[in-house]
Amino acid sequence: MKISVAGTGYVGLVTGICLAENGHNVTCVDVDEGKIKIMQEGRTPIFEPGLQELMTKNKDRLTYTTDYKEAYKDAEVIFIGVGTPEKKDGSANLSYVFAVVDQIADSITKECVVVVKSTVPIGTNDKVEDALKDRLNGRLKVHVASNPEFLAQGTAVRDTLHASRIVLGVEDEFSEKKLREVYAGVDAPVVVTNRRSAEMIKYASNDFLALKISYINEIANLCEVIGADIADVAKGMSYDSRIGDRFLNAGIGYGGSCFPKDTKALNWLANFNDHEIKTVKAAIEVNDNQKLLPVKKAGKYYKDLKGINVAILGLTFKPGTDDLREAPSLVTVPILLDDGANVKAWDPVGVSNFKKRVEGDITYCDTIDETLKDADICFIFTEWPQVKELDLSRFKELMRTPVIIDGRNCFDIKKVMDVKGIVYDSIGRAAIDTRQ
Repeated sequence: MKISVAGTGYVGLVTGICLAENGHNVTCVDVDEGKIKIMQEGRTPIFEPGLQELMTKNKDRLTYTTDYKEAYKDAEVIFIGVGTPEKKDGSANLSYVFAVVDQIADSITKECVVVVKSTVPIGTNDKVEDALKDRLNGRLKVHVASNPEFLAQGTAVRDTLHASRIVLGVEDEFSEKKLREVYAGVDAPVVVTNRRSAEMIKYASNDFLALKISYINEIANLCEVIGADIADVAKGMSYDSRIGDRFLNAGIGYGGSCFPKDTKALNWLANFNDHEIKTVKAAIEVNDNQKLLPVKKAGKYYKDLKGINVAILGLTFKPGTDDLREAPSLVTVPILLDDGANVKAWDPVGVSNFKKRVEGDITYCDTIDETLKDADICFIFTEWPQVKELDLSRFKELMRTPVIIDGRNCFDIKKVMDVKGIVYDSIGRAAIDTRQ
């Protein structure tokens, strides 16, 4: 099948390459000439495990271009996978979506299905259909379908090729038939519903996971006060099949391109319709506060961070990605700089993007050892395998004052207690001081 994909970010590029892996001929379209040139040279512009290998493997079925007219004119299915960034009021910015809609209307020469894969507010697909019909004015028949993505950064390729489910929001048999052909090679449950329900499935799913994370973080904060251990609490909860063991890792909050944006967008949509989703509103507040927890914890050990040597391990919002969107480091590091701290930071893939987002006198290190050398306090913001596998004795050997604020609970408390001469303060567990 001849397919075009608008947008080459996480959603668009992963979708396009994985569709090629499933045997389709795919044209990926973007307005960014720099990104297109990189892809035409055979390289992926984003860091995502497994994506480069699939791009190389399927190079004969993949085309990258800025020429949308050529890309859309005879496509059977056109996926819209552009960004829908958060506006200042929390609503979703749909300008990129409708810019693509205009391009499609100017370009198509045959009946086709336009599939909105971007995360969009409920009712957007209806507006896309209206816009296309107005522009085409009966010249061609076009169908609009909703097909939300459920991929996570770091596991996006696996999530797409081995999907947990495929949701098809359709209003006619033609759209359903075409989309079933698109996904014929994917072994996953197919949920067929109307477009508005499909749009809501995406928001409801993401916001539920955000709620789960915020809930366990609230429980973790209470555990610290009453002397319980969140690791044991979460383990005890996980054996209940109704709860499960995923998204029960306490920490300093969620980040990325989905949860923060989608919780705010659903909250805005509810308010716009004179409705309130109190749980989602609370999750947003909990997550914002959780990101500040490391700095608050540091106050127990230093009254003033001016002149203090600070080591930062991890900048991205989670391991396996170079994405910094809504990462706790973006909140905390500027605070540390404003307080006069001397900051050294390490991340295996996120430094380049962090430099674009945060200005200041930061020393970026190539190794964890270099970052820890002579530090007075260490903050762990990302649970990279290199951090979790670190010998705890290295903190004692390398740091001037081995105080560790672990925002991701990377280490087992029992192992921490075996290391003499460190302070280890994590989330939802008692702080450990083995200096005496």
